[in-house]
Amino acid sequence: MADTADAPAAVNGGSLLDSTKTGAAAAFDSVTNGPVAQNVKDHSAKASAELSNLAASRKTPTNPAATGQPLTHYHSFFSELLSWKNPRASAIAYASIVSLIFAARYLDVIRWAFKLSWMALAVTVSAEAAGKLVLSHGLATQMRPRRYYTVSRATLDSMIGDVHELVNFFVIEGQRILFAENLGASAAACVAAFISYYLVKLVPYWGLAVIGTTVAFFVPLIYTTNQELIDHHLKNASDAIGAQTAQVRSVAQKQADHLATVGKQYAGDYTGKVQEMLRGRSASPTAPTKAAPVPAAKQPVFPVPPTEEPKKQTIPEPEPVVPAAAPVSEPLGEVPADPVAAAEKEPLVAL
Repeated sequence: MADTADAPAAVNGGSLLDSTKTGAAAAFDSVTNGPVAQNVKDHSAKASAELSNLAASRKTPTNPAATGQPLTHYHSFFSELLSWKNPRASAIAYASIVSLIFAARYLDVIRWAFKLSWMALAVTVSAEAAGKLVLSHGLATQMRPRRYYTVSRATLDSMIGDVHELVNFFVIEGQRILFAENLGASAAACVAAFISYYLVKLVPYWGLAVIGTTVAFFVPLIYTTNQELIDHHLKNASDAIGAQTAQVRSVAQKQADHLATVGKQYAGDYTGKVQEMLRGRSASPTAPTKAAPVPAAKQPVFPVPPTEEPKKQTIPEPEPVVPAAAPVSEPLGEVPADPVAAAEKEPLVAL
């Protein structure tokens, strides 16, 4: 009776285990082969294909620089990356760069590298020492590869060549921007440098790096998705600027023509005057130029010396002036005769 009772229990237990296995297999199959898993597989395959296309785009461009020098294959690589022709590869590159910036900012990577180094060395040294003490042969020796890994010369040359091309990419692009080979790119770099000059006072360097990376990746994406609208507005702005430039050019040309006409007129007038002066000089006889008379120095005036003997000259004596006699009211006595007679003979002078 006990055997017959245990048999159905064993059958039930086996069926339960089988059903569990069957359910787990079905669930695993639904997860691995379901729509979600299939969607993930599709996106993974597309991302892998786009990454392969991006890696294959590293070719030297056919258009050289303005100086005739060939560009590097990184020019076509970054052009393909930032144009979002392979959107999954561009998104992965953007996420990787931003993640590296945040990791360098918030994670102490160098300290963690030292910690990982001493922990790995401690494990290998302990395993080797314990193995030699217990088993007479080290455990690390058993895990040692038969041949140490090395970097082949071809791989090293390829890496050096890529680094060389990458350095030349930045050097050439810096010179092309500086010497305005592409006016739009140089103007954009000028605006970016101007904004960064003021943002660096407010934003840390890692934040500035995140902003620069975001702008570099998403500005081309915005342009490609709204290309018609942006091109239309750019054309309107270009037409307006061209009209204003043409108007300024026409006004400047009129002013230049007016100045040229006035200059020719003045030049003709002065040329005629000069010719008249030259003709007048050629018509008049050439006479020796006389020196202007120099006024003689003023000599002092001296009296002329006499040339004849002096003669005796009689100087008449001045006649005595007799005052008029006062009226006589009464006789004053006797007057001598001579003076009276002389008075009668000489004329009287009235005072």
